[in-house]
Amino acid sequence: MQIKPSKHLSSYIRHYIFLENAGNDCKQLRLFTDGSTGLILSGSRNFYAADSNDQVPSSFFYGQPAGYKDFTAAGSFSMIAVVFQPYFFNVLLNLSAKEVKNQIISAEDVLKNELLSFQEDLLAGTDPRSIIIKLNHFFSRFMSGKMNSDDELIRVVQQFMLKNKGSVSSKELELFTGYSERHLERKFENYMGITPKKYGNIIRLHHFINLLKENAGSESTACLSYDSGYSDQSHLIKDFKSNTGLTPNQYLKTEKLAVNFIQLR
Repeated sequence: MQIKPSKHLSSYIRHYIFLENAGNDCKQLRLFTDGSTGLILSGSRNFYAADSNDQVPSSFFYGQPAGYKDFTAAGSFSMIAVVFQPYFFNVLLNLSAKEVKNQIISAEDVLKNELLSFQEDLLAGTDPRSIIIKLNHFFSRFMSGKMNSDDELIRVVQQFMLKNKGSVSSKELELFTGYSERHLERKFENYMGITPKKYGNIIRLHHFINLLKENAGSESTACLSYDSGYSDQSHLIKDFKSNTGLTPNQYLKTEKLAVNFIQLR
């Protein structure tokens, strides 16, 4: 279940996602990059990092993923993912996104017990919509007066790149902002953990994913790749596998918990 934040928070939070599993089976989950960072809230400790089998904190922030991360969910769970706008991690926690790229940070280490009530609500089976209303109030209070001119610059550039489906050259960004390529790269890496070029590639990839879901079986992968701005199908396949660990056809066969959060079969 995907739920939009309050309208005044849309510049900071893309959406909330509520997920639950009532069974006792073990699920293999994969999170891959969509250019965003976020917060996972859970009342259980049933999540493990698949590569190390280490237990993941019940609630944690995740930095900009470098490709994809695999998790194992053992038994029943309920969780809320707060998917941030790409620059919000920096604004919220005053941390360089570059420094926490591909990292998982325990929410307790950052915010102490401020999120404990949300975890307790999830454990108690409270209606997720009620929890999300409380989260809207929490982030509204937390964010009061925090945006500055640099935050606004990154937000405007992000919207410009989304409007152009990621197909924006360094020269076009220089003309749009009045800043040099290197200056923008430093700003992007600080706020988003990646360069404008990498973010443009992610936007293009997700434009292809949206077309793939809308046209599954009706158009060839090659046609969709050209429509998404790729020079050829082999370039798309390489980019797709690098970011998701799957081919487009394999991705279609997964269960989509969110566009970039899937259950592997």
